[in-house]
Amino acid sequence: MKLLSETHPLVTGRTSNSPLVRALRAERPERVPVWFMRQAGRSLPEYRALRSEHRMLDACLNPELASEITLQPVRRHGVDAAVFFSDIVVPLLLAGVDVDLVAGVGPVFAEPVRTAEDVARCRAEYTPERLRAALGPIREAVALTVAELGETPLIGFAGAPFTLAAYLVEGRPSREHLRARTLMQSDPETWRELLAWTADLSAVFLEAQIEAGASAVQLFDSWAGSLSAADYREHVAPASRQALSLARELSYPHPWEAGARARVPVIHFAVGSGHLLEELTALDPDAVGVDWRTPLDEASARLGQGMPLQGNIDPAFLGAPAAALEAHVADVLARGERAPAHILNLGHGVPPETNPDVLTRIVQLAHAR
Repeated sequence: MKLLSETHPLVTGRTSNSPLVRALRAERPERVPVWFMRQAGRSLPEYRALRSEHRMLDACLNPELASEITLQPVRRHGVDAAVFFSDIVVPLLLAGVDVDLVAGVGPVFAEPVRTAEDVARCRAEYTPERLRAALGPIREAVALTVAELGETPLIGFAGAPFTLAAYLVEGRPSREHLRARTLMQSDPETWRELLAWTADLSAVFLEAQIEAGASAVQLFDSWAGSLSAADYREHVAPASRQALSLARELSYPHPWEAGARARVPVIHFAVGSGHLLEELTALDPDAVGVDWRTPLDEASARLGQGMPLQGNIDPAFLGAPAAALEAHVADVLARGERAPAHILNLGHGVPPETNPDVLTRIVQLAHAR
């Protein structure tokens, strides 16, 4: 395993004993750590003020802006972790792929990737080496952010290979990902090559964020829930494991065991993945994110009560009356006690119309237990 630099916050001890990192080591910290997927961004008025003058991808590649946006929810909500402000298509963009984020639509690709020839061209032109050479703004943004966070850890993230591949094949967001799933079944070899390429890019992107100062990373699979367990196991899991491979090679001195090393913690989250929890756990993450459809105590029972869990407040409750929200949060926290450790989060990302005060209230409720 490769040791992180001497100045990394996990090595210096700034974040190695934080509630989040301890929970990811399957320890029970004094308080339940809480952060929110998509906490950095669209629900905050201070974010919207910045974005009124900058395109999304431009903001992602401006180190000062990306850092400021990452820090905004930490200041406002008092969450136990920052999550790096970026987008899952950024590694593709930096590798040279022609992609844009279209308002009201999402990622749109100038040239969808649908044939063996398309995949071969991408693998030849948009290489991990080309991505590495373009990651300066990402590394700088992470370093700027970590310098401001103190003992609060930064979570890096990347899109999972299947989600990236689904966007590439469809050319834009899709409800059923029929083209992508058809390619998977009709031409498994081309599919494997496509996912191997996207996995390499995700791996390099995660590695860069960790080396620059992130104390944990999350692999985010938006569309894995559209797959059967068998298809996920055969056609997707190997690539997701590959996407985590470089992060898995990075370690730091264990804070409690002299001479031992701890690995940089990894979270794996997939939307609609209640039927895939065992498959996600087989990839050896340090925690599995659970969306709102599966109660945490049931998830823990299925996984043998050995896996730390993250989640899983239903985002619909963010607009519910205060009493209903507080009862729901209490129920999620109680069910999370079944797992060896629990990180409170939503079962998906923060909706853009969310009142920020509601998120602050959830943090207060979690920390008051």
